[in-house]
Amino acid sequence: MTSKAMISVVVPLYNEADNVAEFYESVSRVAATLPYAFKIIFVDDGSSDDTAARVAALSVTNVEFILLRLSRNFGKEAAVSAGLAQAEGAAAIIIDADLQHPINKIPEFIAAWERGADVVVGVRNGAGDGRWFKRLTSALFYKLIKSVSTTAIIPHETDYRLLTREVLDQFNALTEHNRYTRGLIDWLGYDRAIVYFDANKRTHGDPKYTYRKLMRLAINTFVSHSFFPLRFAGYIGVFIVLISGLIGGFVIVEDMIMHDPLSLNITGTGILALVILFLVGVILSCLGLFGLYIASIQDEVANRPLYIIRKNNKV
Repeated sequence: MTSKAMISVVVPLYNEADNVAEFYESVSRVAATLPYAFKIIFVDDGSSDDTAARVAALSVTNVEFILLRLSRNFGKEAAVSAGLAQAEGAAAIIIDADLQHPINKIPEFIAAWERGADVVVGVRNGAGDGRWFKRLTSALFYKLIKSVSTTAIIPHETDYRLLTREVLDQFNALTEHNRYTRGLIDWLGYDRAIVYFDANKRTHGDPKYTYRKLMRLAINTFVSHSFFPLRFAGYIGVFIVLISGLIGGFVIVEDMIMHDPLSLNITGTGILALVILFLVGVILSCLGLFGLYIASIQDEVANRPLYIIRKNNKV
């Protein structure tokens, strides 16, 4: 038995057979330079290639590892949650197996933790993708989520991060199913530090996050970390009611009381359209009110803790 403090490394895998060996060797080299015992938790998220077999065939060096195999492809968020639930030791590091997260940055994560950070967040320098469309959508996403989210989210933050044991236990206590892992970790709070890095180019395989998956993740982020979409219809409704009410008041005064001094010749059809517009605004306002009730229900169903008290009351 080693007396070194243990750090778990959680690695979600989906068709990463060509990267597994190189990833393990790189982690082993870095781990050999640090005064900690490491344990890698590989989580095979229903891979269709021989990823699991490649992991099982690894020759153990100075880093212990285990393999969790999910029964099918549940998605990266579920795979990460499964790995964190099995994490042991004083801290856990989440990292991708495609080698785009630079493994040589692990000592910086640990150093930030040793200085007192509870969560150390890996943040890419830039959008991390040469394609202009990816850069544009990434910038728009972070700008929009920053304006509507109740949780502070750092632009270009990644799942590459370190969590202390306390944060890890709090995360594992969360119950929601449609997860945005990094958003939930941000919601927990605690003292954070940032490690900036330049993402490496993928050497084997293709990116596993398609635009469809990224869109689904973005929608889950908005739904779980902001009630703005529920309130949006109400905002539009109130705006329409105000505008149509002002125009309606003007029409009543100008046409019916003052007998059309401006010669606008407002027809019955125009007045009917104005009345319909006003009623649409009323309906949307009511939908917004219903949205507030739905938001309250969602808040209760998510069953997040009302508050979190530090176990380590450091100052």
